[in-house]
Amino acid sequence: MSYLLTATCAVPAAGAVLTAALPGGTTEARRRTAKLTAMAVSTATLVLAVLVAVRYEPGGARYQLTESYSWIRSFGISFSLGVDGIGAVLVLLTAVLVPIVLLASWHDAEPIQNPDGTFENLRRTQGFFALVLAVEAMVVVSFLATDVFVFYVFFEAMLIPMYFLIGGFGDRAGGPDASAQRSYAAVKFLLYNLLGGLVMLAAVIGLYVIASGQGLATFDLPTLTDAIASGKLVIDPTAEKALFLGFFFAFAVKAPLWPLHTWLPNAMGEATAGTAVLITAVVDKVGTFAMLRFCLGLFPEASTTFGPVILVLALIGIVYGALLAVGQKDIKRLVAYASISHFGFIIMGIFAFTTQAQSGATLYMVNHGISTAAWMLVAGFLISRRGSRLISDFGGVQKVAPVLAGTFLIGGLATLSLPGLAPFVSEFLVLVGTFAKYPVIGIIATLGIVLAALYALLLYQRTMTGPVKEGVAGMADLKVRELAVVAPLVALTILLGVYPKPLTDLVNPTVDATQSQVQQTDPAPAHPVAATTGGEHK
Repeated sequence: MSYLLTATCAVPAAGAVLTAALPGGTTEARRRTAKLTAMAVSTATLVLAVLVAVRYEPGGARYQLTESYSWIRSFGISFSLGVDGIGAVLVLLTAVLVPIVLLASWHDAEPIQNPDGTFENLRRTQGFFALVLAVEAMVVVSFLATDVFVFYVFFEAMLIPMYFLIGGFGDRAGGPDASAQRSYAAVKFLLYNLLGGLVMLAAVIGLYVIASGQGLATFDLPTLTDAIASGKLVIDPTAEKALFLGFFFAFAVKAPLWPLHTWLPNAMGEATAGTAVLITAVVDKVGTFAMLRFCLGLFPEASTTFGPVILVLALIGIVYGALLAVGQKDIKRLVAYASISHFGFIIMGIFAFTTQAQSGATLYMVNHGISTAAWMLVAGFLISRRGSRLISDFGGVQKVAPVLAGTFLIGGLATLSLPGLAPFVSEFLVLVGTFAKYPVIGIIATLGIVLAALYALLLYQRTMTGPVKEGVAGMADLKVRELAVVAPLVALTILLGVYPKPLTDLVNPTVDATQSQVQQTDPAPAHPVAATTGGEHK
């Protein structure tokens, strides 16, 4: 048995404990030790994630590199891990983004200095970097867990470090009542997601009761899905719908799907730029990933039954999020509403039930994570220089900080899915795959592209062009550390835009397996091409 998956989960978890245990203080040397320790741990996790992706064989079994350790025998619970193609790319995405977030947040958690020269909260740096590593560990376990109960535990546990990251380490450009706003955003994030988790827990228990009543007293996902597919485990249609809704509700809150999205703009607006990236590019992906792995795998008939309703909700989210992004005055809230629109595309791709749409949805998870990270982190650098998140406080930035303006433009162009940049490929696949089965929904969804161009280009015009505003004059351009943050994200955005094949090769077999679980096939072409021989139609 390989221990690679356990190591990929354990390294960031151990790193979080180690970083938290390092001595605090006002000296830069102690804070630097904590930062370098966290960076070393996240880099080691990245190496392990690359090994997982390399060792995964697309033509092999659905779950590979499997590990299982008995945990609660009386209930059939085991700490079981296994990676499929979708999990492999999302673990890799997480491992790529965390060191970038740490580097971008290098000075976001310094001890607070009072007017009299004394310091408060001397362990802020250690705490912040430890919490980020803890989130990474829990997210990685969620992407690898093949035990339903283990997944639920870590799905909920990641809320704790995220709550403290939002409430305890907020954006310093938030204004005079920033502390109260951060507390409100953190509590709202926690309550929404806890409610979703409680509903899911009831569904997890219900699934176990039904399975154990038919001789399958286990939470093992492959065992349950195989039993459902073979007819060994039969769930009453009404019970299946109820269980599906219990799981889906929790994932829709996390995703976030309209109308369960309202916690996201508050959380992203009040968090630091690095924490905002963790929220939308990493943690929220657990929700959409879980829809594919658990909702479709465990409740195939209910998934197809509720599919059209979910498609309508996703479509509303696409248009609603984009419209609200157009009208935003706050840069970070604009990015948050743009993400709501993008998550609508991802969920639409999942429940369109075509291989193109689901492959596009999986790629969208990765590409949205990379492009939004680039856009948000550059926005964070911009906000920290000006001390304001209001769009109206900026203007003429490209004249004083051209590199900053250029990278901000690339992030915006990626967000509107410009051809040649990574999100274009995934959005195109989602739209084409959806149109094949639901042409009206596919056509209306294209409105999201038009609105994305509007909010992204208007934001650039209002902040970067025109006369240089008073607070912008003398603004410094990107520094070496900041360039090191942005450069890999820009490179990946371009590389995956022109050559997405390495990712599609990994995810397509898993997408095919998922399609088989829900017994869905791609619609036949409306105008099939006739076979020819010797230049004549047969």
